[in-house]
Amino acid sequence: MPDPSSPADPSLAYASADPLVTFDGVTRSYGSVVAVAGIDCSIAAGSFVALVGASGSGKSTLLKMVNTLETPSAGRVLFAGEDVTQMRAARLRRRIGYVFQGIGLFPHFTVGENIGIGPRLSGDPLPASRVAELLELVELDADMASRMPDELSGGQRQRVGVARALANDPELLLMDEPFGALDPITRDALGEKVRELHDRLSLTTVMVTHDMAEALLLADRVLVMDAGKVVADGNPGDLLRGEGGPIAQGLVAVPRQQAEKLAGLEGRTRAQ
Repeated sequence: MPDPSSPADPSLAYASADPLVTFDGVTRSYGSVVAVAGIDCSIAAGSFVALVGASGSGKSTLLKMVNTLETPSAGRVLFAGEDVTQMRAARLRRRIGYVFQGIGLFPHFTVGENIGIGPRLSGDPLPASRVAELLELVELDADMASRMPDELSGGQRQRVGVARALANDPELLLMDEPFGALDPITRDALGEKVRELHDRLSLTTVMVTHDMAEALLLADRVLVMDAGKVVADGNPGDLLRGEGGPIAQGLVAVPRQQAEKLAGLEGRTRAQ
């Protein structure tokens, strides 16, 4: 996990890499409502990027335009140099893993069938040995392949969701508020696992979150969105040093104030 207090810019490690994803003047409107307002931004191959912002800031809409769950009203989203709207959906989604906000497992499929749904639909069903490997990657026992989703805890189901996203050996992992419904302990453990898999599998990862602490701890680069625009773009060290502007610093202030309150509480407890 990167050290958010480091003065070095982790994104420099990817400065020479070609962008895997490019947003070229991307806008998404719903009638008179502009959800994404003309974003120009590139994401380097190998980077872990967090999209952070309040509800309604446009972050999930921007993410969904990468794998064409949403389409731009104007501008283009490029994946490895190709306009995603011009790519065959099956080909695009074999190269992109997607972890849903609400986990999204099919309740009447077994865990193994859920993990293998993407490859099966593309005509390349997974052998049981590959399903077992994917379960092991997310620290679940291979015998869970035969269980039904309602037999699992929330954390286990989300691990299955991550395994499903990795089933096609994707280049890009998209995660839309992946840990929002989990308890804090499970959320922290699964976040660390995702970061570990990002590094081990040489993924490019884009994660939407409203939790700035999560973004600072997991990502190399943080994009802060507000009213459909990117209003700050920096590494965790930049943001912790006060850079990024008032909206970014308002988000950073929340975990910082929580840490200060806990430190004060601990000090008072020791003094008693």
